[in-house]
Amino acid sequence: MASSQKIVRSHLKDLHRKIRGAREMLRALVSTEHPLLAHIIPIRRCNLACKYCNEYDDFSKPVPTEMMFRRVDKLSEFRTSVITISGGEPLLHPELDAIIHRIRKHGMISGLITNGYLLTTERIQRLNRAGLEWLQISIDNVTPDEVSKKSLKVLDKKLQLLAEHAEFHVNINSVVGGGVHSPQDALVIGKRAVELGFSSTVGIIHDGEGQLQPLGDQERRVYQEMKSMEKRSFTRVNAFQDNIALGRPNQWRCRAGARYLYICEDGLVHYCSQQRGYPAIPLEKYTLGDIRREFVTEKSCAPHCTVSCVHQVSIFDSWRAPQQPAPETLSSNPGELVQIK
Repeated sequence: MASSQKIVRSHLKDLHRKIRGAREMLRALVSTEHPLLAHIIPIRRCNLACKYCNEYDDFSKPVPTEMMFRRVDKLSEFRTSVITISGGEPLLHPELDAIIHRIRKHGMISGLITNGYLLTTERIQRLNRAGLEWLQISIDNVTPDEVSKKSLKVLDKKLQLLAEHAEFHVNINSVVGGGVHSPQDALVIGKRAVELGFSSTVGIIHDGEGQLQPLGDQERRVYQEMKSMEKRSFTRVNAFQDNIALGRPNQWRCRAGARYLYICEDGLVHYCSQQRGYPAIPLEKYTLGDIRREFVTEKSCAPHCTVSCVHQVSIFDSWRAPQQPAPETLSSNPGELVQIK
């Protein structure tokens, strides 16, 4: 059981997060010239090998800590609102706490996406001390299978540790589509998350290029029931998934490269993890001019995109600044994005 002191600290930190979040939303409406969310990758290596994932390897070394500091500092210069650390598996980086502390030192909101396997009581307490503000784990099934080992059976003890010790917000994301054998597992996972006091979201697994995978009848029923459980979620801006569930495209203005930056382990800025290769400019050379250009550049992959974080940050600017197609010289094949193979 969590101590009363821990509960009080958690409530105070939650209130502080909400106040800062409201401030950042107001700033997003006032100015279009700063990123709202950046993903940084301190290590591409992962301790798992989920078959649907294309964002990992099993050999990469951690990015040097000083190099990660410089990337965080650059994002601070852009007045970035939120930095999320992902991978690979970010808990494999030996100086992860220092990177989180660097983010918080600059006054930016710090988040972490992890598979949860490496969490222990001591590790959670270190994340508390580093200043982590939210953490997300995606759990794909109730029992592990050949597609994914991120199962509730394996991770439930880790979730109990988080419920007892974490002073940061915890969100559990379950999934449907993309080869998940039992869609009903998402409901079991979501209900367990709420039972432990976490928020719960549901995602639709994309293909290898982040694109549309329509849901079957059973998957759509599970998806709709899961959405009714998302009232406590910090990622409630997900109406775009309703169209994806039905196999319909979304008409929206993707602000990747401007409001959202994906910085790979090599320090290059990409539209997102599924569109690596453009603009592929080193972060240290990225400028306000690049942000302004990408803000008004139409993305050909947008109608069938399932990358939820990009949808969510783009909603702030859905009512303004119409976009124009990218110049043909920016792509080796007109109408398509450059892909790093």
